[in-house]
Amino acid sequence: MSRIVTTDIQVNFGDCDPAGIVFFPNFSRWMDAASLNFFVACGVPIWSELVKTTGIIGTPVLEISVKYSSPAKYGETIRISTHIEEWRDKVFVQKHIVTRGDTLLCEGTDVRAFVIKHPNDANRIKAIPVPADIKALCS
Repeated sequence: MSRIVTTDIQVNFGDCDPAGIVFFPNFSRWMDAASLNFFVACGVPIWSELVKTTGIIGTPVLEISVKYSSPAKYGETIRISTHIEEWRDKVFVQKHIVTRGDTLLCEGTDVRAFVIKHPNDANRIKAIPVPADIKALCS
């Protein structure tokens, strides 16, 4: 099991529809931010620094799924608990559990890869094996 890192989000007026309920794509945006926060909290340098030493430019999403259980509303503080559910050769599965207090709002899973610029075409990216040092920091 990997470390669990939490990210608190304050729901703002602009995050919501006219009824004051969070517009569903915002959960994906917040989970993406929680993904980066997870790595930084584990001691992984931010991508702009990591690219200088390893060539890694980030961890783009390859697949995402979200199951919604309860709405969030304007003015609430929600918490995203993030961990790595599974490490594979070139990808990893990250799990996000979003709560408001003891209430489950949604659960999201995304599959991501560590990528570098493709060596033969700077307009493309290329997945690399999960770096052992980053995996160790996150475990």
